[in-house]
Amino acid sequence: MMSNRVTTSGLCAATTARTSPILQRLVLQHSKRSLLLPPPPSYQRRHATTQNSGQEAAKRRAVTPFNDDGHVPWTNLSAAEKTARAAQQTFNLGMVVVGLVLTGGVGYFLYTEVFSPDSKVAYFNRAVDRIKQDRRCLELLGDSKKITAFGEETNNKWRRARPIASTNSKDARGNEHLRIQFHVQGPKAAGAVHMYLIKRAGGSEFEYEYFFIDVEGQHRIYLENASAAAKAKAGAEGPNKPFRLLGVKWN
Repeated sequence: MMSNRVTTSGLCAATTARTSPILQRLVLQHSKRSLLLPPPPSYQRRHATTQNSGQEAAKRRAVTPFNDDGHVPWTNLSAAEKTARAAQQTFNLGMVVVGLVLTGGVGYFLYTEVFSPDSKVAYFNRAVDRIKQDRRCLELLGDSKKITAFGEETNNKWRRARPIASTNSKDARGNEHLRIQFHVQGPKAAGAVHMYLIKRAGGSEFEYEYFFIDVEGQHRIYLENASAAAKAKAGAEGPNKPFRLLGVKWN
């Protein structure tokens, strides 16, 4: 009876002894198939990214403020390269700010000197138009279509390059004084034009003190004359009439 008894441990050992070659072959075949199969996509992407980053880091030049084009990501920069990029961006920002300031300054200058209604160029253009429309000026200068205006004489032969002489000042009372002088040339004669305007303190517009043209050998022609206008106004009002009381005239 003892010889025919088979224990569980003995059966397992016998089964394992008989099947171990089969298991070994299966494991070997599975290992071969695993070696032949490609790695998972996620592993491929990680491996490719790591490999490319290493290659780029090995091949690229060191980033400096002079060659940085922003192509290298911030995370791939060293501490020195990050400092270089920050310095370059700060410099670029400063240049943009300087450019904006200069553009604003040029715009302000053009407006105040050219486009503003109170600029000397605006008064120059209006003065030339008035001269071309004044009958007295046309009698001396000639055809209005052939009258030209220009600034002071210079070594430049082109009249358009001659600057307009002008001064702009402010007195102690806050009055602003604008004086302009230029020349006109017509088919018959040439003349010099003088303008003097004042903007009173607190006022918004310039007022003419005088505006005249001098032609050699001819009488001065006034287009604006505040002094003469004031005298004419005073003369139009007439002298004070005497006060009469009890038959007696009182001055």
